[in-house]
Amino acid sequence: MRYQLGSTALLLLATTGASGQGIGDRIAAARDGTVRLTYAVKDGICGDGETFIRDRSRGENNYIGEWSGKRGWRERPCEPGPARVAITKLGGSVTRIKVFVGGDWSNDGTDITDLGTVSAPVAARALVALAAKERRAGQAIFAAIIADSAVIWPDLLVIAKNTDAPTANRKDAVFWLSQEAGDAATKGLSELADDENQDREVRDQAVFALSQLPHDQGIPILIRLARTNKDPKVRRKALFWLGQSDDPRALALIEEILTKG
Repeated sequence: MRYQLGSTALLLLATTGASGQGIGDRIAAARDGTVRLTYAVKDGICGDGETFIRDRSRGENNYIGEWSGKRGWRERPCEPGPARVAITKLGGSVTRIKVFVGGDWSNDGTDITDLGTVSAPVAARALVALAAKERRAGQAIFAAIIADSAVIWPDLLVIAKNTDAPTANRKDAVFWLSQEAGDAATKGLSELADDENQDREVRDQAVFALSQLPHDQGIPILIRLARTNKDPKVRRKALFWLGQSDDPRALALIEEILTKG
């Protein structure tokens, strides 16, 4: 499915479906304390429910979540879900989000609102909507990324382009776009890097994200940015990441620039 990213793009998060909005409404309506929800994760995602989250599809030792650094991790179980998300609220705002995979909730603590097990795509949409407006909800993007059967890159592009969204969350959205990118998302990253109205940090993150794509996707865009972008800082960033790529096309461009200089 293709998504139109024109003048109506900023409405996307508000129209992600009644079920997703329902979970979002329940999170918003919950009293101060901790809101819990549980959902299925993608194949390959596992964790010990406490200290780490891994993506076995990218390699046995690939950590994609916060890791406490405890020794003996190889002996610890790595359970294939579910995801457990704890959202801490104070004064009606989100102050912290913690993500776990595997394990069980403890019965400790008070002021807990447990939403139970919900559909993974529904949970992902509600979590991304949180990241679009709550300054301390950056981990919500990671929590959405690991949700089973959730397609959220269009929503991440909306966050990345939305100058009203928290800057840190916009940068997180750009980073995860680089990990999830297909052709359409790659186009969005290129547009972000070109957009002179975007924050400097967001543009820099978009250039970095392009450098993390497979070379056939990212290198041609970085070469174009280095050649034609009006902003010398963007050109310099693009050249820097091209220099790190070991791609012969990058070396040819660098040689061309130096020869002309």
